Amino acid sequence: MVARVATVAFQGIDTLNIDVQVQMAGGLPAFTIVGLPDKAVAESKERVRSALGAMGLALPPKRITVNLSPADVLKEGSHFDLPIALGLLVAMGVIPADEMVRYMALGELALDGAITSVAGVLPAAIAAAANERGIVCPSATGGEAAWAEGIEVLAPASLIALINHFKGTQVLTPPEPLLAEDDGMAPDLIDIKGQETAKRALELCAAGGHNLLMLGPPGAGKSMLAQRLPGILPILDPREALGIM
Repeated sequence: MVARVATVAFQGIDTLNIDVQVQMAGGLPAFTIVGLPDKAVAESKERVRSALGAMGLALPPKRITVNLSPADVLKEGSHFDLPIALGLLVAMGVIPADEMVRYMALGELALDGAITSVAGVLPAAIAAAANERGIVCPSATGGEAAWAEGIEVLAPASLIALINHFKGTQVLTPPEPLLAEDDGMAPDLIDIKGQETAKRALELCAAGGHNLLMLGPPGAGKSMLAQRLPGILPILDPREALGIM
């Protein structure tokens, strides 16, 4: 039997659907990851092995092959840890295969089984929604994934919490959409001395929704003014923010 778990690869902010296939066969014990993995992905087998060991689970003494399909696309990043681990758990019979069909997964595993945050959760959640799936992601990024409307988000803090959820002994609370914390350090127009005409032009463009083109020699203050434009723009609602992502 080949266990399958869906995840994504990133190409900028765009995503590509990746099928993580896990097979356990007879032969000398080995753990191989194929499908053009980079160094971080190739090292995931050690993080996965340690995370499973922290829960008291040992990999069976079999020839384990993990294929990241399509195999001709470079796979980069540590977010493949979680889908690889889930594929192994399905192949070992710990998690029902029909449960994982409903989700995409991404996340990095710590050696103690904790699921740590990774970049790109919101694009992955949007891709999951387009494929009519839910998403499994780290708890630290659950609030980010929740901005994708109409999908189920599972955001466990650890691998054991996710297993318990699938077994029905623990219920994961759906995360609420969260905004990034404001550190209060954004550049402000008050920092600029002079440039009254330029500042007035920024205010008119921000208030009226006009386009803005800055021309001038180096050192005239174009970048300094542009850095402060977001501070006078209206706050985007979630749908607007997703639309310009």
